[in-house]
Amino acid sequence: MTEPAVFSLAPGGSLTDDDITAVYAVDDRASAWFRVNFVSSIDGAGTHDGLTAGLGTPADRRVFDILRRLSDVVLVGAGTVRAEGYGPMRLDAPGVDWRLAHGLSAQPVFCIVSASLDLDPAHRIFTDAPVRPVVVTVASAPSDRRSALGEVADVVVAGDTTVDISRTKSVLAERGLTQIHSEGGPRLFADALALDAVDEICLTISPFAEGPGAGRIVAGDTDGIQRRMSLASVLSSDGTLLLRYLRTPA
Repeated sequence: MTEPAVFSLAPGGSLTDDDITAVYAVDDRASAWFRVNFVSSIDGAGTHDGLTAGLGTPADRRVFDILRRLSDVVLVGAGTVRAEGYGPMRLDAPGVDWRLAHGLSAQPVFCIVSASLDLDPAHRIFTDAPVRPVVVTVASAPSDRRSALGEVADVVVAGDTTVDISRTKSVLAERGLTQIHSEGGPRLFADALALDAVDEICLTISPFAEGPGAGRIVAGDTDGIQRRMSLASVLSSDGTLLLRYLRTPA
């Protein structure tokens, strides 16, 4: 049996923001592209003390900001929005300048996925948003909540009783939001994997071991999912690894 080739990834020179942007840029922005971004500990934990922020590092945050900069829409499940304490999404001045210089809108759209629509229309995530948010829900969602949220966001349907992530991908693309950057949570990721909707996984390996107890970056009831991905790039910074995997062509 032929032994597999193994290579050493020796550190090179320090990368600029433009260099990092080039690593993650998608050539065809006209086609729908579903990117997910997660951080994990060395031993596979998806959170520290229940939050992803505890695993973050400066390098992770730097790439995270660049991924948002590249997106048309940032997609997050309602449970993650609540758990992580999301506020109105607003890029910093360099991010805005970069987007405008590359023919994009000043800010990406923020999109929340919620079947129940258990969201407060008066929350600043809506009232202080620089761009009108989008809420993806289901046909069976309570009509009163749908009407209330319709005052502060564009509410769109992608499924009857459960949100269909493949349909969500299409619905957003129909609105011109083709570059989708998903920040979780674990159940949304599982649903996207089950439907084979994921085009790219950006995974940060944080240089910490968490021990037992914490959940993984993916969670749900679906078993037997296996999707082969191709490693596209590996970046490193002070013990942090930043991996980019792409859908393997059929």
